[in-house]
Amino acid sequence: MLASQPQHHHLSATLHLQDHRRRLPPAATLHPPATNSKRRPLFSAISSSLRHHHQHTSPDHENDAAGESDILRTHNAKSTAALLRHLSTQDQQNPDGQNQEPFLPLLKQDKEKLLEISLLTKRTPQFPGSIYISSSLPLVQSVFRGQNGNLDYSDDDVDDEMLVKALEIRRKVTASIFKEAMKRDKFGITYCENLISEIPDFIDYVMIKAVSMKKFPDFSQSSYNVRANFFIDECKVVPLIRWLKHNSLSYPQIGKLICASKGNLDSIRQLAQWLKTIHIKGRYIGVTLTRAGGNVLERSIEEFNEIVEYLEENGVRKDWMGYVVSRCPEILSFSMEELRCRTEFYLSMGMEKNDFGTMLFDCPKVIGYFSIEEMNQKVAYLKEFGLDNEEVGRLLAFKPQLMACSIEERWKPLVKYFYYLGISKDGMRRILTMKPMVFCIDLEKTIVPKVEFLRDIGVHEDAIGNMLARFPSLFTYSLYKKIRPVVIFLLTKAGISQRDIGKVVALGPELLGCSITNKLDHNVKYFLSLGIRLTVLGEMISDFPMLLRYNVDVLRPKYRYLRRIMIRPLKELIEFPRFFSYSLEGRIIPRHKIMVENRINFKLRYMLGSTDEEFEMRVKEAVEKRTRFESGLPYKEESSYSQNDDLSETMPVYGIPDNLVLDTDH
Repeated sequence: MLASQPQHHHLSATLHLQDHRRRLPPAATLHPPATNSKRRPLFSAISSSLRHHHQHTSPDHENDAAGESDILRTHNAKSTAALLRHLSTQDQQNPDGQNQEPFLPLLKQDKEKLLEISLLTKRTPQFPGSIYISSSLPLVQSVFRGQNGNLDYSDDDVDDEMLVKALEIRRKVTASIFKEAMKRDKFGITYCENLISEIPDFIDYVMIKAVSMKKFPDFSQSSYNVRANFFIDECKVVPLIRWLKHNSLSYPQIGKLICASKGNLDSIRQLAQWLKTIHIKGRYIGVTLTRAGGNVLERSIEEFNEIVEYLEENGVRKDWMGYVVSRCPEILSFSMEELRCRTEFYLSMGMEKNDFGTMLFDCPKVIGYFSIEEMNQKVAYLKEFGLDNEEVGRLLAFKPQLMACSIEERWKPLVKYFYYLGISKDGMRRILTMKPMVFCIDLEKTIVPKVEFLRDIGVHEDAIGNMLARFPSLFTYSLYKKIRPVVIFLLTKAGISQRDIGKVVALGPELLGCSITNKLDHNVKYFLSLGIRLTVLGEMISDFPMLLRYNVDVLRPKYRYLRRIMIRPLKELIEFPRFFSYSLEGRIIPRHKIMVENRINFKLRYMLGSTDEEFEMRVKEAVEKRTRFESGLPYKEESSYSQNDDLSETMPVYGIPDNLVLDTDH
């Protein structure tokens, strides 16, 4: 930041020597006298070294140097001091500055170095042979002194760019003072530099305050460093930084808070202490303070308490308050009128206060992240699916994340894609009410790859839309962790052929949500233990995919009743796997009793796959058929239920006693 010490000494010595050289008359040129050629004057050596230094920058000096054959010497501290004493004697003899020639033009970088020297906070380190300037003010005055001998800071000499440069140097000095104050409080060098880079506004604030303190009598004679250090200690910013760092705030958060406080640093500590009272702890204090808004530090604690009390009255539990406020700090910046307006927006849709509190806990963003106009637009869009005001309220209470979705970026592309898949408006409404999360997930990254996978395994195009509308939870399953492993299991372990896998998934998409280890694998092993071959089991699953979704504890008593009480062969079960879908107590046992009482027998398909009225008609026809057969009378087919295919499958049963007792305990 600051120029190196050798440059400072070299520059200062050069300026003084240039100044005095221009003031000497032509007869006073520092050359050795003609009468004494043995001893070379000390002043001539210094002058020659200076001419050598400027021979590349001044064309006039090149001609002068060409006529001289002096041996160049590098000046040291002793020779320079002697020259300065000699020249100061000449200044006293000519105090009015008569016969003075104009200054040599000073380079821009030299002016910048002079300004930097004048604003140094500490005495720069010295080394043997260097020249130390005890006060930079005479040096600066000598540089900016006009032709009349007075200080002249006109626009020609000191332009705006130089003033800005001086301001930047003063800002660096202030930052250095602030860094030293932090080091005294045991902060690390890296942390100090990182934090100072985040608070440029506060550094300017300290600089302005330190300059303004000059008008007070107590500090009229104090240096800038003393005033800046006094103000930093007085505002207690360093202890505040230590306290915020102890409360898990990062240095960017601390810097943002200090700049937002506008000098009112006590408001930061007061608000942080209040946040702890509503159970906000750790790093969420910094998140809440930095995201709450610029005016939050200007509000009183009473206003915050009023906000909390209003939320508690509308269903937000006290132990939820810290979670809600930390996830939506914008609540603290709302006025009470705005907060009431946003709350009434949801309560007016028939939402209960308890549901409103639960909604805020599930998704605090719905209360503070969006404008009232944007929320009205989203509610109106949801009503286009045929939902009324109360249904939208229940939907938002159940899945408030819908309010965080964009209409243009999320919903409209999704609706267009559903129309492309053949899903009707009613199907979309079913998806929205059954699984509203579908309208919150990404279309390109989540939904499209799953649809492409269904096409690849053989699901027909017209069946994809119906399948997704019937089972919208499929959209929420992971493709690589859930759907693909289940399909691979069905192909390799359940005996389903690659030709039928698309049919199985289309008829039973619920299988894709089942656990392989806890559900599918247990069911497959159970059916194989019954003596069913793997290929036959695959055909059974293709006819009835839901066969693998039943619990083994439900399958076992039905199979036991079929084999031990009904005495049916395993072949009938293979032909009609839907047998396991009927209730044992509600349909299987009552209908089997009716058949036993009437001494008739039906195949499982006709015994269970018809309504009660159809079953009664079948029973009457079978009894009449058996009676005519026993009496030797011809049987006349009059009912639509007695067709050729039924005759081979509806058989009278002889030899079954009427007092047969059905034992369902085995």
